[in-house]
Amino acid sequence: MTESTRELARDARRAAHGDLAGIRRRQRTRLAGIVAYARAHSAYYRELYRDLPETVEDPALLPVTDKRTLMARFADWVTDPEVTRERVEAFAADPSLVGAPFLDRYLVATTSGTSGLRGLFVLDERSLAVSTALGARARTGFGLGTSLRLLAHGARTAVVSAPAGHFFTVAVPARFQWERPRLGRIMKVFPIDRPMDELVEGLNRYDPGSIAGFLSMLTMLAAEREAGRLRIRPPVIIAGGETASPDALRRLADAFGATVRTSYACTECGFLSFSCAYGWYHVSADWAIAEPVDAEYRPVPPGQPSHTVLVTNLANRVQPILRYDLGDSVRQRPGPCPCGSPFPAIQVRGRSADLLTFRTDGGERVSLSPMLFGTLLDGVPGVERYQLVQTAPATLRVRLQAAADADTVWPRVRDALSGLLTEHKAGAITLERAEEPPERSPGGKFRRIIPLAE
Repeated sequence: MTESTRELARDARRAAHGDLAGIRRRQRTRLAGIVAYARAHSAYYRELYRDLPETVEDPALLPVTDKRTLMARFADWVTDPEVTRERVEAFAADPSLVGAPFLDRYLVATTSGTSGLRGLFVLDERSLAVSTALGARARTGFGLGTSLRLLAHGARTAVVSAPAGHFFTVAVPARFQWERPRLGRIMKVFPIDRPMDELVEGLNRYDPGSIAGFLSMLTMLAAEREAGRLRIRPPVIIAGGETASPDALRRLADAFGATVRTSYACTECGFLSFSCAYGWYHVSADWAIAEPVDAEYRPVPPGQPSHTVLVTNLANRVQPILRYDLGDSVRQRPGPCPCGSPFPAIQVRGRSADLLTFRTDGGERVSLSPMLFGTLLDGVPGVERYQLVQTAPATLRVRLQAAADADTVWPRVRDALSGLLTEHKAGAITLERAEEPPERSPGGKFRRIIPLAE
């Protein structure tokens, strides 16, 4: 029997007011349940887990999976035989069905394929209910003053998201509007492919209490706010989808006079983590597992950067995501967070696939995290947006969008990048100034770092 959203929210609050031991108990019970379900209903997992113990409460016992394998084994992976790849692809090809119930009971969400493989994901009602409950739990950390300001705005939420499509950030709010049309008044999607003046005008009319969206787009809106064209003052800003530096988040807070939070999540597990006031992402460990591991999938000690992170979604049963290689480099907090949350906390360095790798003068490899570039360039005056494209082993093409005179901003960017590369002992790197502006992925993200193609 599936729990109601109210029951899930009540349990989520109890977990937050408890301790880590209570969270771990929930995690072990739910892991054993979803592993048993996957074995019983998925041919892929039945084969993969045939030599495992009958009951599994430790995720380290499970073999690792990834997107490429699961997409190749789609028919064997899903637990509902009515969910076929052909049906999902046909459904996802129709833009008029974004958010509509698939087979009257599921949500379809796709990924843009920037990593080289488009994902087709199906979420069940339980997963959506858990996501709603955990989102409500995260909002309780805003404080009384911010909560009262939200109510004064009628709790209206603007989702500044990808262009029309079955992307997770578009499909989820669209689903609620399909099921509860009245929510259209308190939740509205603003596609980012609209002209900026049209987007600003729409947001001014809507006057939201909170805005959620990609960091790069929210930064552009902050510039509109600083210029006086965007007049809204939402008390809450939720940035996601892209690695955020402290300077970028501080700019959003100052521009809007808002409480700024971020979420680190993915289509495969939309409720994976939520940030606190101290900038740490707290993993929703009662319903999700995040394991920082090295390149051999061995645990990485707290405080050290991982090669990747393995994610387990304990809610979605139609397409079980179990020890799934997400490809991001994270660092787990060694001790308790000063915010007081009992949930484990991580910082995100960015996708391992987005590391820029160069050679030192001695021929050794040196890899630089996207966070290094974000922390650096978000602090350079006049930089509105950037994109670094490695076009050769020792060549970095810089796509730059400046808030001021680009000819003035470019030398600052060039000098900052040269200093960073020298500091990390990268060899002689050519920095090219691109004529073209930063380019957006089909899913609406601006991928700040584009490494050399393998």
